[in-house]
Amino acid sequence: MTIKTFFKTCLITAVLGSFVLAGTSCQKEETPAGEGNGTITGTVSDSNGNPVEGVSVSASNTESTATTGADGTYTLSNVPVATLSVTFEKEGYQTSSITVPASRFSNGTATVNATLTIAGAKITGTILDGANGDAPLKGATVTLSTGTSATTGSDGTFTIENLTVRDYTLTVSAEGYIESNTAVAETDFNNEETTATVTVTLYKTVLLPGLTLSDLQNADIWYYNEYKGGRNGDNYPMFDWSSDYMATLDFRGAWAEQNEGTAIQIRNNEEQQSNPADHNNFDSFVFGRKMITEDNKIMSLKIRNFKENDQAVDTEYGVTVIDMTAAEPSAVKLGENKTINSESYTDVEFDLSKYVGKEIVIAIGTYRAETGNYFRQLCIRRIAFASTAVKEWDWLPGTEVSGLDGWHMTEEMVRSTMANSKYTTFTGVSKVSGSRDEYATAYQSWRGLGHIAAEWSLVPVNKDAEPFPTEGFVIKTRGNVTPNLDTPESYFYIKYPVEAGKNQMTLKARSFSEANSTWFRLTAIDEDMNVSHILPASHTADSYSEETGNFVKFNHRNGTADAPDGYATFTYDLSEFNGKEVILALGVYAGEQNGDENKLCINEITFN
Repeated sequence: MTIKTFFKTCLITAVLGSFVLAGTSCQKEETPAGEGNGTITGTVSDSNGNPVEGVSVSASNTESTATTGADGTYTLSNVPVATLSVTFEKEGYQTSSITVPASRFSNGTATVNATLTIAGAKITGTILDGANGDAPLKGATVTLSTGTSATTGSDGTFTIENLTVRDYTLTVSAEGYIESNTAVAETDFNNEETTATVTVTLYKTVLLPGLTLSDLQNADIWYYNEYKGGRNGDNYPMFDWSSDYMATLDFRGAWAEQNEGTAIQIRNNEEQQSNPADHNNFDSFVFGRKMITEDNKIMSLKIRNFKENDQAVDTEYGVTVIDMTAAEPSAVKLGENKTINSESYTDVEFDLSKYVGKEIVIAIGTYRAETGNYFRQLCIRRIAFASTAVKEWDWLPGTEVSGLDGWHMTEEMVRSTMANSKYTTFTGVSKVSGSRDEYATAYQSWRGLGHIAAEWSLVPVNKDAEPFPTEGFVIKTRGNVTPNLDTPESYFYIKYPVEAGKNQMTLKARSFSEANSTWFRLTAIDEDMNVSHILPASHTADSYSEETGNFVKFNHRNGTADAPDGYATFTYDLSEFNGKEVILALGVYAGEQNGDENKLCINEITFN
């Protein structure tokens, strides 16, 4: 038979078959033919075999219902003889459903007995708002692992009833918050009321305005115990525009570098003036991560604000802390919101003792207290951390490291400075040349570059610095000063983890004087307070000598940003510190009285 003949035969057969099947259903029969309606009857008992009265019984796809009597029996009449689902419900018992196939009917009657499990247990609890002082959280959804759910009321409470005593998982969620899962064990119901009670605190997904937990895990580290802001020269050179780099920190919202300090402002353009008052979320703020120890557990702020249209005004501000070591980090206000109304500097302290041994995120910011044209500023001259409060214009308090008299380097600073391993190369060249009106822009350009003034800490013991020469960052001596090889005129320091592969430090630098030399020295301080003054293992300086006390005296006038190979190089072997985190301090000294400001121009420092 050919293929064509085969298909022709099949077509004829299919047509003839259609006449034979006409009038009959193609679906499988689910009910016995001709039996019509019938009855379902039975008894409902509890797990102990006792009859249960008052159980509501219903069958799917029918209007037939019944209620069990005192003997637990029921009858559903006039139900189709077909596959049905019979449901048994009573408060205090777990709802049960039984599938009854058509084949179960005999002479129109199906007997269906049911056993109900006592379900008189319940879970109650309170959901709290961890971002708002643990206030009750309204509108949170509480869902059991069985699928039953409830929503919290204005008091943050919920109740889920008609449960059996067993283990559950409680999932709590709310918009803008991190979902939480809590285990409720069978043993939690062991009381007369058969009630398990829970309290769950939810934490916001956004912990600071615009910043999630993931953002904060990558926040800037505040390695040091002092950050200074402002363009004035108070208590020169300790507070001077050329020594103050608070504007390198991470600010959000409106802020500016001003004469009196770094000002955190209220956003207040025409569109922002319609923003509502908000006493819980910062309008603008600065933030960073910091390890808190016994040596730096008190944070001191030197702050002030300004008059507005010659009227004294209050600026509302506060401090928020996020414990990054917590299982579920949350933003917690450090005390109540504060206000300042003073054009004189005020010292304010915040106690971080409860966070000793923990790495936290600290945020300092302003709150919009009113809607409308509302402009305020919090001007910060200093953020300081120490074991005690820092007052007036003092240096950081503590026990000065032995042998470093006058350095203002304390044992507390050595211990609590955080190790900086983010970069292996640090530059002294600024991408933006700052002017009085552009300091903030210039300082912000240092971020992400490993700039020495952003990643190291400057201590201007006697002399200010020059941040913006095109050749590099300049630390220098006073002119025509009596020689002093005990105390540097100024120095940069960092705590660096020395290890194999990162135990060689190379300094690329130059001087400027045609006739006079620059004296400098690298000093290492370990956490046992051992002090070592280190000479380079090699150098390429034009004029170089090693002086008593392990000082370098050099003169080298080559090297520019466009000709980096022209700088002198000084290479140090740090392998004796392998496995240690050591303070490395690079200082310039008044080695000779020659009438000059002798300068150390730092182009680059590399660890390899």
